[in-house]
This record gives sequence, structure tokens and C-alpha cells, in this order.
Amino acid sequence: MKKRILCLLMAVFLLPGLIAVPAGAAVSESSGEVQTIRALGIMTGDSAGNLNLGGNVTRAQFAKMLVNASSYKDSVGEGEGVSLFKDVNSTHWASQYIKIAVNEGWMTGYTDGTFRPSQSITLEQACATVLRLLGYDSSALAGSFPSAQLSKASSLGLRDQISIGKGEYMTRSDCVYLFYNTLTAQTSDAKTYAVTLGYTVTNGNVDYAAVVSANLSGPYVATGGAQSLEMPFAASAASVYRNGAASSLSAVQQYDVYYYNAGMQTVWIYTDRAGGTITALLPSAAAPTSVTVGAKTYTVGTATAAYKLSSMGGFKVGDTALLLLGMNGEVVDVVNGSATDTIYYGVVTAVADASSSGSTAGTEVRVSVACTDGVVHTFSVSQRGAYTVGSLVSASMTDSGASVTQLTAKTLTGAVNQAGTKLGDKIFAGDVQILDTASNGAWAKIYPSRLAGYTLSASDIRYYVTNTSGEITHLLLDDATGDTWSYYYLTSVPEKQNGTLSGSYSGLKDGATVSLDNNGKTFGVEAGGVGVQFNSDGEIKSMRALQSVTLDSLSSVSAMGGNTTYTLNSGVQVYLRKWDVNYVLSYYQVDLGSINAADYKLTGWVDNFGSTAGKQVRVIIAEKK
Repeated sequence: MKKRILCLLMAVFLLPGLIAVPAGAAVSESSGEVQTIRALGIMTGDSAGNLNLGGNVTRAQFAKMLVNASSYKDSVGEGEGVSLFKDVNSTHWASQYIKIAVNEGWMTGYTDGTFRPSQSITLEQACATVLRLLGYDSSALAGSFPSAQLSKASSLGLRDQISIGKGEYMTRSDCVYLFYNTLTAQTSDAKTYAVTLGYTVTNGNVDYAAVVSANLSGPYVATGGAQSLEMPFAASAASVYRNGAASSLSAVQQYDVYYYNAGMQTVWIYTDRAGGTITALLPSAAAPTSVTVGAKTYTVGTATAAYKLSSMGGFKVGDTALLLLGMNGEVVDVVNGSATDTIYYGVVTAVADASSSGSTAGTEVRVSVACTDGVVHTFSVSQRGAYTVGSLVSASMTDSGASVTQLTAKTLTGAVNQAGTKLGDKIFAGDVQILDTASNGAWAKIYPSRLAGYTLSASDIRYYVTNTSGEITHLLLDDATGDTWSYYYLTSVPEKQNGTLSGSYSGLKDGATVSLDNNGKTFGVEAGGVGVQFNSDGEIKSMRALQSVTLDSLSSVSAMGGNTTYTLNSGVQVYLRKWDVNYVLSYYQVDLGSINAADYKLTGWVDNFGSTAGKQVRVIIAEKK
């Protein structure tokens, strides 16, 4: 359902480590088993979010767990159930769960016509019930109750990590293990049970990402603050993540997009938006599946958004709109440009007339701005302003169009602490947006950790914005990191033959062989590492040679060359250079961990362009000694 679910799990779940627990030990609420069972909704917490793992489990509670561990989990509706037993009337909270469990033959009542819902369930009763869920009837068991059931449960691994014996009552901790073991157990027709429910099991473990994705509710749009969120669990018990970082529901704002997992009592909030003029609706305005705002196209992800963007909905090509985006950048909803007070900050990458008749009074002008959210937004304005490519601007929207205003420099100085949470005496807001920019319109979205440990001067910072608490929410840098450049290793450069330029710049970028269209220009660089900046149309604006350094030692984060220590960029490209049997020189991208200074001659290519947080190794060429 969500392309970004793996990144989501790595970056936002921020749950305590998924830890396996030794046999016989009390299960931790942070264990992989518990988190999987919670994500599936088999077991949920109380009003405070606690699972109370030491408590005994009643037959009614077990019936609910059983149904939630089956394909019937979404079949239980709201309202009253039915009276199958004289001690379970239609208003009993578990009546519908008990009905399904009994009708499917997983659980049975007693000969006196009772179900005894409040009675604690024993190990043998629980095992017998789960065996029926897996399809094992009495004909598949050797012996009589309860020894046959306990023996079969052991052979299937259902009792793994459960230390209690016959006649003892199941605790909620025991049920965690029982149901997790059930998910990975074989059914009577030799299938892994979790697989029959649509999940993946690898090496005996349930794919946690798939479980969370499949049991995620949303997307929904907040109509106001935290009180507007509709969830089937108490807000006070919720774990909250906002744009991938731990947060609280107090941070919720109108038009935020949110998802939740009821079993985990966890909420994920996203604030990504795209604003500007609608330039295309595809494949048709009658039934659009994608929308183009400015120059970027977004997938329409919900029926609500599709209706609003359709010819029946009210938005059309030429309208100014704000797209509310979900966790994968899909359009969840659409509102008028003036519906929010969103202000974008960024660098102008292009200014173009919407009309081919040239820039005349009243001609619509489209201004493309690389914004601090890492997206190039295009805004339509009625006339060309004083801004040019490379200018810093703020942009906001109205129902009739957009307003783009050139920013006056607002500088700041100070050291960024090692945690990447403060710049001088100012704190970075939890969702701070940082953009490194260049005078030619080149840009790079970066994160606070990229600046950790560096001292920024007034020449490094072009503009910043703070919130009412004085925290930095937006920061625009002036080529402070060197990340506005794209880095290549050139294997050939064009030469002049009889006054004519022959060939092109070609080489390697992230393991791929590439050719750079130089449009007949030369940039005075030789084969080797280079940094390249492009115009908004993809034309090469600038190309600079990197500094070549012989590396004497190498670690996972730094390298020593001579008496200088260089930081390895997080995206450093590493290539093994070798001659094949036909004496043809070839390059192969390899992992950093596969090379070392003892066995290889290492050449590092460093961006020595004067950036405060630059001078990092961008490319490494390794040759076997």
C-alpha cells in the first residue's frame, strides 16, 4: 500500500529495539513478538496504552484475540451481537467475537449451555483452540485430550517460549508467544499460517513492515488540531511521529495528513504539501489519476482528491491549488491556495512567461522555486518581479494566484552542536527545513546532522525563519556544504581536432556510465573527479575539478591523506579500477568496506571549493597494489 513503508519503519517507528527474549523469560513490550501482535491488532493496550502482560486471559478475551488473528478480523461490526449462551447476552462486549469463534468451530461452550466468558483459559484449552484455527481436527491428533493437543502444539512450535504446563492459566505474555508462533506455524494443508493471511514470513519471522502496512488506517486529513483526529483509541495513549520524528498530538495542525495503527496505538503525521498552478490533469479532467502543479506531476491517491480534481469537483487547469500529500507523495486532498497560511521559502530556479508572446503587462509568469521542503514548486504570478534565478524568495498563495516576494538577507552565525539540534544559541525546530543554495539556482535539501560540528559564518547563511518559540524552522544556506554540486568521475573529456570539439564529457555517477551534454562548451577540466552544477533546463552551468588526494588510511567515516584527515561524504562513490585480460581499463562500483589502504592504492577526490562544511571525499578510486 505504501512505497515508503520500509523507510517509514526505519525512520519513524523509533520504537525500542525489536528484541528476541530467551525462552521462559517474561516478554518485553518492546520485543518483536509483541510489536507484531500489536500491529495486527491481536492484542491491544488499555486506555493508557499498557498491555498488562502479566495478567491472566479470560475465554472472552481469548475469543477476541483468536478472531483478530484470523481472516475474520474485519468482520466484527459495531453494535450488539447475538445470544448464543445463557451467560453471554447480545450486549456482552465479546458476543460477536464469541459467535465467530464458535461458528467456525474454534471454541466450544459447556454442556450446561454456558460459555463462561470470564473464566481464565488454560494452556491446553488455548492450544486446542489454536490447533482448530490451523485446521487440525481430532483425526490429526494421536491420543486424547489434553495430552494429544499439548503434544501436537509442541511439535508445531506453538509452545515455544511458553513455560507454563497443563492446567495452568495463560497470561497475556503467554498469548503473545502463542499467537506469534501460530503465525509462523504450518497449517494442516502445509502452508505457513501468516502467508494464508497475506503476510510474508522469512527465516521463521513475520515481516513486520508488511504487517504494519497492511494494518495501517488512513490517510485522513486533520480538520483542526489534535481534537479533530478520529481514532479508535485514547489520544493520551498514542505514540506520535510527525514527518518521521517523535512528536506529540499537540503538534497537529489543520490539513495535516495522518495514519494510525489501532493495535499499536500509534499515529503518523505528514505535513508535505505542494502548491501552485494546476497545469495538467491526466489522463483527462473527467477522471484524473495524476495532477501536474507547475512542472511536477503527482499521483492522485484518494477518491476524495480524484473527485475534487475532476470536472465535477471544482478544480481545473489554471487554478491555484494546494495539494495535501501522503506518506509517499500521493495526493490525499486538495484545498484552495488560500485555505492555509503556508509560506514557502527557497531559491528561484527558473522564471518563464506562460505565454510565448514575451513578457508584457498582464502576461502570466511562472516562477519555479526550489523550496526548503525539497520540492521545486511553480507559482504563477501576474507580472515579472525583481527576482532572478538564484534569488531567495518567499511564496504564498491566494485563490486568485500566488505571491512571490524577494527576501532581504537575514544572516546568523554560530556553531552547530554535535547532536545537530542547535545553531549557536538557537534551537532547530523538530521539523526544521534546510536548503543549501547557490547563486546560479543550484540547491540541495540537507538535514541538521549534515551541519553537526561546523561553525557557520554570516557568509554561510542567507536567510532564516523562527517560530514563536524562537526555534529555527527554515534555514537557507549559501553553498555552505558543497552539496549543491553533483559529483562525477570523468573517464574521458572532449578534445579539439582541427578546431572542432570532438567527443563529450563521460564517466561515472553512482555506479552508472553517463554522458554529460556540454552543448559545445569546454570547462577546462581533465579526467578525474569533478563537481557539476546545472541550469534548471539541465544544461551544464559550471564544472570544477576536485582535489586529488592519495589516501594513506581509511575508515567508515574518514580518510587520512598526508597529514590531513578528510570526512567521507555519506554518498561517497567508490570504484575499483582494473585492467581486464584484453588490457581494457574498466571501473566497477564497490562497497566502501571492501577496500582498504593496505591492499589497494587509494585516490580520494575532494570538493575543495571553499564550502565551510565541504572539503569531503566525494569519490574514491581503488587499484589493487
